[in-house]
Amino acid sequence: MTTREVLKMYSDYKSPYAWLAFDPALDLEQRFAVKLKWIPFQLRIKGSGQRSIYSEYKVKYSYMDARRTANERGDKKIIRGPLKIYDTAPALIGGMFAEKQGKIVEYSRQVFELFFKRELAVDEVDAVAKFMDEIWPLGKRLPGILRTGGPAGLRERAEGSFNRPYFWCANLHFPWRTVLGQ
Repeated sequence: MTTREVLKMYSDYKSPYAWLAFDPALDLEQRFAVKLKWIPFQLRIKGSGQRSIYSEYKVKYSYMDARRTANERGDKKIIRGPLKIYDTAPALIGGMFAEKQGKIVEYSRQVFELFFKRELAVDEVDAVAKFMDEIWPLGKRLPGILRTGGPAGLRERAEGSFNRPYFWCANLHFPWRTVLGQ
């Protein structure tokens, strides 16, 4: 039996690049001797007015680049830019819960899609709890899980990530486009 290296995928639900990389990253388990491990990674992004004009251009270009990449791949993904800066802790904590339930793939696909259609407020505990209750009927326990799950389990990263997912395997860093063959 071949030992499978763990390929760690650090991602945040507010990153359009993380959404574009999610399904192709899952396919890597079929193509290589790796086991994909999703790790929540909360990006801390400066708000409008806190960034330079050049950073504002980068943000706009990033969304255009993500939409162009999706179109080139033939993805039917809707990627709308956010209306504000989101603290995705509730959605990421929900992802950690989903992972424990063996449902991280289904959960993440739906969260990404609904967020970029602007149909899910990933920063609101009650909105994420309502969404999760449709998947797992946990009733009144769910908001408590999201509120007390806390950001202690989340990986945080300051500026410099440019909203792209990170991949680590055998102590090596791989840019997302490299991992996905782009």
